[in-house]
Amino acid sequence: MATVVLVGTLDTKGAEYEWLAARLREAGCDVVLVDAGVMPSPAGTVAGDIDAAAVARRAGHGLEALRAGGDRGAAVSAMADGVEQIVGDLHREGQLHAVLAVAGSGGSFIAARAMQALPIGVPKVLVSTMAAGDVSPYVGSSDITMMYSVVDVAGINSVSSQIMGNAVAAAAGMAIHHERSLNESRPQGRPLIGASMFGVTTPAVDAARRRLDELGYEVLVFHATGAGGRALEKLASGGFLAGVLDLTTTELADELVGGVLSAGPDRLTAAGRAGVPQVVAPGALDMVNFGPVDTVPERFADRRLLVHNPTVTLMRTTAEEMTGLGASMGHKLASAHGPTAVLWPLGGFSAVDARGGPFHDPEADAAGLAALRAALRGSAVDLREIGAHLNDMSFGVAAADHLHQLISTQERSHPNV
Repeated sequence: MATVVLVGTLDTKGAEYEWLAARLREAGCDVVLVDAGVMPSPAGTVAGDIDAAAVARRAGHGLEALRAGGDRGAAVSAMADGVEQIVGDLHREGQLHAVLAVAGSGGSFIAARAMQALPIGVPKVLVSTMAAGDVSPYVGSSDITMMYSVVDVAGINSVSSQIMGNAVAAAAGMAIHHERSLNESRPQGRPLIGASMFGVTTPAVDAARRRLDELGYEVLVFHATGAGGRALEKLASGGFLAGVLDLTTTELADELVGGVLSAGPDRLTAAGRAGVPQVVAPGALDMVNFGPVDTVPERFADRRLLVHNPTVTLMRTTAEEMTGLGASMGHKLASAHGPTAVLWPLGGFSAVDARGGPFHDPEADAAGLAALRAALRGSAVDLREIGAHLNDMSFGVAAADHLHQLISTQERSHPNV
């Protein structure tokens, strides 16, 4: 039977979770109720199958000590740690086919932590009072389904029963489907490649994707908008990918300079940590991304700007910034545990920096290459300078062929990897 794990703070939402558990059982699912509440529950409240004391212990704390500490933020963080570990344990033991939570801000933080730690493809449903705003802290790079609660999660009424009933139906249906899929024997699919792309690097990635398809791979393309880079990193770290074709590393520029599409400081590290073969290029490193032109910070008023469309403004990276980017890229890749290559296109990095283009700046590009060379000196990373533009078909095909070579070499050397 498919099992739905309910994650809730029973000290404040016991009645709601008792209702959810009953509806899930009516839908044909088993239920494991995890209590993430810190304070004592009112008399008569439904008990968790895994109680709050067990959750606190799993995080290395005593529940009474958390209560006595008087620091709600610290207590919530501790319970989030415990729930994350318990939910992970249930998944590894085959006792979890979906996770469902209904919550306010604190409960959403706790449930989302556990959901984000689960592999992509495991169903995750979060009904939250926070879902009408910026949900990126809750979703992260995971495949969490968020529903706005509309009314507060404070009792079962004519509105909340409809919304939570829909969430139950969604979680139960996904859990049943997921449990069945785990028991089905499916033919082995083609090896997966994760590739990064931007509008201004599309020709390169399209050429590489076609070549990799010919070589027998399935290519998953991630739009390098911050969230896309984080999703690529998550898949690379989770053992899903046979290789990474990271031709569009523009998110590094946004992280360094302060653009709006940063993927965070860990971008370009997951494949290296996991030993996944990777081919990297400086795609769109010639630019930092902002929103409409009137949102570009005033400190950049004298910089070279390009209105890409009414909602996107690009700013050319300087030689100093390219030096920082080359060094950052080199230091990250030099520590990689798997086969790694950098292909540097001497003709430019994007659709707007070719000769005659608005971002053409060979001096800045050369500064980035010099810093990269210095950072990679003495490492096992293969740096190849290619006499072409990134968007030339020949470059994309060369990148695909080189990644295939790295994967094939690793398979021959480590057949069990």
